[in-house]
Amino acid sequence: MSAIIETSGLSRLFKQNRAVDNLDLEIQPGELFGLVGPDGAGKTTTLRLLAGLLYVTEGSASVAGFDLRTQPESIKPQIGYMAQEFSLYAKLSVLENLRFFAELYNVSKTEQKERTERLLTFAGLTEFKERRAVHLSGGMQKKLALACTLIHQPPILLLDEPTTGVDPVSRREFWNILTELHLEGTTIIVSTPYMDEADRCSRVGLMYAGKLMVCDTPQNIRHQIEGELIEIFPDNWQAAHQIVSTIPGVLEVQTYGEALHLLVEDGENQLPKIETALKQEGIHINGARLAPKRMEEAFISLIRRIESEAEEIADE
Repeated sequence: MSAIIETSGLSRLFKQNRAVDNLDLEIQPGELFGLVGPDGAGKTTTLRLLAGLLYVTEGSASVAGFDLRTQPESIKPQIGYMAQEFSLYAKLSVLENLRFFAELYNVSKTEQKERTERLLTFAGLTEFKERRAVHLSGGMQKKLALACTLIHQPPILLLDEPTTGVDPVSRREFWNILTELHLEGTTIIVSTPYMDEADRCSRVGLMYAGKLMVCDTPQNIRHQIEGELIEIFPDNWQAAHQIVSTIPGVLEVQTYGEALHLLVEDGENQLPKIETALKQEGIHINGARLAPKRMEEAFISLIRRIESEAEEIADE
């Protein structure tokens, strides 16, 4: 199966800054692909390049069979692009926004009516169709933006952190919509800061400093981090962090609120030793258990590894 999106050495420079650096990527039709990485990693620039909104500095790319350098305008009808910030017309109603974008994409009057009603139902906005966009909640604004993005039925969706800033219920509802679209065969590339969302994707690409550092399934990415995971809830996590960091066999310590996540060589054997070491220092443990590794632990571990390698290179 030929890729619906393919890049080779794709780069974008802003003066001397390489926002996207030598990106090689293949995305298959119908794939739900997640882009993750810290702020400034190049995720937004990548999506804007694929949407034909930025000029390519170096390399090449094709989207839906069209060359990104020479045919950017031919790409735009094939994609739906949703920016991070709310970019609809605040003074227009939900229905008026949908009609505006339908006309923008030359959707016929007959199709407009059918698609508008279907998308209002799909996004759960039917009872709010006369409400102005500015008076919608954050979650509803995101769903309206997605509905407007879908009005011309594009085969490819490019979504830039679409659920940032919305409540957990709205976030779940939004992803239910994306899952339905994915099952219908829509190709989706979504950037996200949420690792539970990355876990929903077919594949995930980890970007750092403009480069694609890792690209694999969530399961394989989780397996890339060493050791087993122990989750501990001490009554003094700062002191506990210092102690467990020095225990042999503890590979890495990550902080989650007042919990500590420890990557260790042998969880079953080392858990009682860790509990003993903390108790000897007068630290009470409210709970401790072996836990499955998640994308969040993998993401933090991989970023730390990349930053450590970069520091070693800089010191040479």
